[in-house]
Amino acid sequence: MKVWFAASEAVPLVKSGGLADVVGSLPKALAERGVDVTVVLPKYGAIPREITEGAVPKDVFDVRLGWRAQYCGLQETMVDGVKFLLVDNEYFFKRGYLYGYGDEEAERYAFFCFAVLEALVRLGKDELPDIVHCHDWQTGLIPLLLRTRYSHYPALRGVRTVFTVHNLQYQGVFSRELLKDLLSAGDELFTEDGMEFYGAGSCMKAGLRYADKLTTVSPTYAREIQTWEYGEKLDGVLRQRAGDLRGILNGIDTASYDPMTDPHLEVRYRHSLAKKRRNKLALQREFGLPEGESIPMLGVVSRLVSQKGFDLIGEALPQLMAEPVQLVVLGSGDPHFEGMLRDAASRYPGKLFAWFGFNEGLARRIYAASDMFLMPSRFEPCGLSQLISLRYRTVPIVRETGGLRDTVEPYNEYTGEGNGFSFGPASSHDLMYTVRRALAFYRDEEAWARIVANGAKKEYGWDESALEYERLYRELAI
Repeated sequence: MKVWFAASEAVPLVKSGGLADVVGSLPKALAERGVDVTVVLPKYGAIPREITEGAVPKDVFDVRLGWRAQYCGLQETMVDGVKFLLVDNEYFFKRGYLYGYGDEEAERYAFFCFAVLEALVRLGKDELPDIVHCHDWQTGLIPLLLRTRYSHYPALRGVRTVFTVHNLQYQGVFSRELLKDLLSAGDELFTEDGMEFYGAGSCMKAGLRYADKLTTVSPTYAREIQTWEYGEKLDGVLRQRAGDLRGILNGIDTASYDPMTDPHLEVRYRHSLAKKRRNKLALQREFGLPEGESIPMLGVVSRLVSQKGFDLIGEALPQLMAEPVQLVVLGSGDPHFEGMLRDAASRYPGKLFAWFGFNEGLARRIYAASDMFLMPSRFEPCGLSQLISLRYRTVPIVRETGGLRDTVEPYNEYTGEGNGFSFGPASSHDLMYTVRRALAFYRDEEAWARIVANGAKKEYGWDESALEYERLYRELAI
């Protein structure tokens, strides 16, 4: 079984969010099951030089975008036992940032999709993958082009496609005129059954319409996106393809996220709350916060956007800061929320610390130091932070949506079951009620130890999910 992953980011090469974690770790789990996976990725300027310098040239060819012929180089390298095929074009990918280039994004990722397909055409029949697994809108044109522009290649007719939605909110919507030019297409692709989207064209919809099978990253999110509330105007398409849609829960790389071996921690631990709390003392010193093992610490590692519930956190801050807690936040995003947190840090010295940007080592120290992890997302396709927090024996407080609902079981004091705390309505009132409930159990050492132990019973690695993906691939390859 040969599978190509086509994606716009993957750890440890380049990362902006959870997509990179999935594309970086799932192939390892599939390889352990005997699946031969190659990850195809743009050769960004942000990829570390020690990785790109070790890449071996494999092929050079032109990619046509409309009337233009663009250079494309393919380079191969092995990273952590995973084969990567890097798509090289410095004009498109040697830039300061991964994303955020307006309409140029259409050209950049149309080029990438064409490059993947041209690379397939140039392979020998025995080298062709059985499956091309596409991830998010940046690769949504691959299933469409395979079924249309490249359908006359006999060798490619046996190649099947899987399209995974990691976040339906980001859809790659561009004008029809731009997409027609890039794809050398007429109106035939811009119909209700094609990629037409309210007068424009959607790369996400192209993937949803033309891929053989669809997946998303949790069972609950697979149900939610078929509704008006969460469907981002594509719920009708998703309901039509409900029989081809599966929700497969993401996992985490448990070898990497391991508090027993994590080099970023002050004190390594597994189940010892006493050792874990020494990491809290170290972080309090690092941030200049009052030191005390008994002070409840709430951690947040997130993009600072409304999707993650920062409007709810903002509304709740005065009440939250009135509690005997410390709040530590790591992230970047919406300037409004960054400003809100800067102001709150100055108004509540010794209670709130915010670090803007991203720092992998600091993120892990926050996971290890925090007693509770706050994640009140308005929607959450899967979420990895709550899984990492459970791995670091930190109790998650989440809103009941998407993958958060699938992975965080609210604590039941009568049965002793549950690994965290959750609330339903997206309101600051419900958020604070749940935080106060968690704090009450935190003060009960026996109950808290039970909740932490419950969270340690499952590791949320990739084994089960990799098995589900392998089954899906084999269904298609028959």
